[in-house]
Amino acid sequence: MADDSIRGISRRKFIAASGTAGALALAGCTQQNTGGGGGGDDNGSGNGSGGGSLSGEVIITGSSTVFPVSNEFAELFMDEHPDVNVTVDSTGSGGGFENNFCPGDSDINGASRPITDEEVENCESNDVTPVEFQVASDALTVAVNNEADWVDSMTFDELSQIWRDDGAQMWSDVRDDWPDEELELFGPASTSGTYDWFNENVIGEDYQHTAEHEPTEEDNLIVQGIQDSQYAMGYFGYAYYSENEDSVKAVEIREEEGDDPVAPSLDAASEGTYPLARPLFIYASEAAAEREEVAAFLEFYIENSGNDTVAEIGYVPAGDDVIEENMETLEEISG
Repeated sequence: MADDSIRGISRRKFIAASGTAGALALAGCTQQNTGGGGGGDDNGSGNGSGGGSLSGEVIITGSSTVFPVSNEFAELFMDEHPDVNVTVDSTGSGGGFENNFCPGDSDINGASRPITDEEVENCESNDVTPVEFQVASDALTVAVNNEADWVDSMTFDELSQIWRDDGAQMWSDVRDDWPDEELELFGPASTSGTYDWFNENVIGEDYQHTAEHEPTEEDNLIVQGIQDSQYAMGYFGYAYYSENEDSVKAVEIREEEGDDPVAPSLDAASEGTYPLARPLFIYASEAAAEREEVAAFLEFYIENSGNDTVAEIGYVPAGDDVIEENMETLEEISG
């Protein structure tokens, strides 16, 4: 989804292109009139800054994982404030920081992992101060072809063997009873926060992510690659799996041998039992947040990050404590 042509696309067009998202229910997550920290309506919209008097532009770049949430909220916000143009461009977390946000060319950057010290320094060298807001949680999903009946679960070590540089080349290199067939790997590009998170938390600090895979910022191309080959494997955010769960098979994950394998789900991510659960973020420029239209959009985003819209997209909504903390931070930077 890094193609410039998707800049500002509506969620309706996004879903038409990538498959209809199923409505996902979380235990205790019911439709509500507030987005956790503020007022809204039954479409998940908050009261923002009120009425249609706002005007201007809000530019969002960054994570393909966070993209569906930002794009949905952009559309809902523009329904309430038609004179504000909110554009959303999926560039990858790192790509967005380096090429758009830190140079001062975007107001908000989505990220599927925390900003790095190097990125903070890059931003500050351009007089951009990034401010972090956690907006959801994800059950990062490892998937294989539906016909890969030899594999149902894997450990972190086995995943590392497959995905690290100079790692396994054949399925049988990992387990003797797996096919003597070459692994075909599809995954995020190195500009992706999902790539960075997987490299740090699964592959391990002693290894580097393999370059012998088909890299893309278009998560649905990863799904397509897995679907087209019996010996393929890939990984991506849970929202993309939830849209394609009939097309590919999710692998249950065990952190270590002897652990019970856990399938990716919003419940498991919310409960903390799924080993590949991770937080999702947006980062706002402190200077941009002083603009009325950006502050109003951030307020809208934060208020609604705890409601059913996020769960329907395929992520765990933010909790009340996270929303409260985010609102306090926003008040501090926006005045």
